[in-house]
Amino acid sequence: MVEVRKICCIGAGYVGGPTCSVIAQMCPEVTVTVVDVNEDRIRAWNSDSLPIFEPGLQEVVDSCRGVNLFFSTDIDEAIKNADLVFISVNTPTKTFGIGKGRAADLKYIEACARRIADVSIGCKIVVEKSTVPVRAAESIRRIFNANTKSSFNFQVLSNPEFLAEGTAVTDLKNPDRVLIGGDETPEGQHAIEALRSIYEHWVPKSKIITTNTWSSELSKLAANAFLAQRISSINSISALCEVTGADVEEVAHAIGTDQRIGSCFLKASVGFGGSCFQKDVLNLVYLCEVLNLPEVARYWQQVIEINDYQRKRFSSRIISCLFNTVTDKKIALLGFAFKKNTGDTRESSSIYISRYLLEEGACLHIYDPKVKAQQIMHDLTQPTPSERHDPATVSRLVTIVTDPYKACENAHAIVICTEWDMFTELDYEKIYKAMLKPAFIFDGRRILDSLHDQLQHIGFQVETIGKRVNQRIHFTAIEDKSEIDQQQPLKKIKL
Repeated sequence: MVEVRKICCIGAGYVGGPTCSVIAQMCPEVTVTVVDVNEDRIRAWNSDSLPIFEPGLQEVVDSCRGVNLFFSTDIDEAIKNADLVFISVNTPTKTFGIGKGRAADLKYIEACARRIADVSIGCKIVVEKSTVPVRAAESIRRIFNANTKSSFNFQVLSNPEFLAEGTAVTDLKNPDRVLIGGDETPEGQHAIEALRSIYEHWVPKSKIITTNTWSSELSKLAANAFLAQRISSINSISALCEVTGADVEEVAHAIGTDQRIGSCFLKASVGFGGSCFQKDVLNLVYLCEVLNLPEVARYWQQVIEINDYQRKRFSSRIISCLFNTVTDKKIALLGFAFKKNTGDTRESSSIYISRYLLEEGACLHIYDPKVKAQQIMHDLTQPTPSERHDPATVSRLVTIVTDPYKACENAHAIVICTEWDMFTELDYEKIYKAMLKPAFIFDGRRILDSLHDQLQHIGFQVETIGKRVNQRIHFTAIEDKSEIDQQQPLKKIKL
């Protein structure tokens, strides 16, 4: 069995950075070097302001950086010296060509494989850490076989990550499982054991699962597809709740107590986001289509369509409640990250909701405690496979603020898109006084449930996901009772 003393990780992003930082902390005798072509990113990893926000990550990095954890742009040297190389580069969805909008773009994986083959000597274990389509390891092997020097021996393993952003450090230190896939040959099994020995420094043996390479790759896609499916399932029920008078939180609790179902990922919201769920489900759809499984492809495609529907439905509700127009109206959008406790905005529902409102001419004032202004503007102007977004229009209609109270000042409505804890602690009485009336709150994350009575007492019109909130109508004192009798009742708006 190869003894792993030096590890190189290609890619210093959301996967490579935290994963290798924890490995370095847990394996003090192993030297870990994280490399990237992005000099600014590496500079940030070597500073007191890390390029990504994760609770507890700064403490982990500080404990071993410069000791056995290093961040560098010298990729070739790190590969040469390593016994084991993680490939943790981005695998985005293709934006053009065959499979556009669904298939994974493996150009960065291929570039890494060619670079490893070009500079390596001796024995190397190469590990897929990025989320890749099934049989991607075979592509890496073919590149190695076609370019291998006589002095280079290799084994390719699959070791997908199962991190949840916002709890990445906790997930790494206390994983539900670690999955390692490799060849069923003696050499492949030796490589599996070498990687297993790294994780066994802190992970119980019973939680380390070994499979063949293909099972490992498919397990990652299937896991994310199942999680996304649960979110779309409860979101579909939330639409039904809003028209029947049921409360999706109560429904979720009732079905979640069934041990066969469980309560995880039954939180209705404006839709799932992040770097993996949509990308992996679409990848699974494309894989099924290519393998002539159209019924299976259509099944998983519906998970994405429900997610899109939920975002559009929420946006339409905002427009409908604001008297069917948001043109030139100031709307405070609180939260831009795809979930709390992270600065990651990839596929965030906030992006889609913002775009829908911008198309209607709304003036958005956006606040997020961890997402930088440049990132927000980049996300809103980035072209998609189906459309382009005019940077001049976005610049004119979007204002990024650093104070949530400033965002809400003179606004017609507040839209909560990320479940940051701080949004439950704001002084809503102060906010209400500074807003235009009627003042609306649209809670896309169900974080204000316990405050509904208080918010209505203040004067807010409250709208939320998966529940019809009975609005309290406040009347000012009128001496002539006939004036009250002549007032028209509020019309129900059909969504």
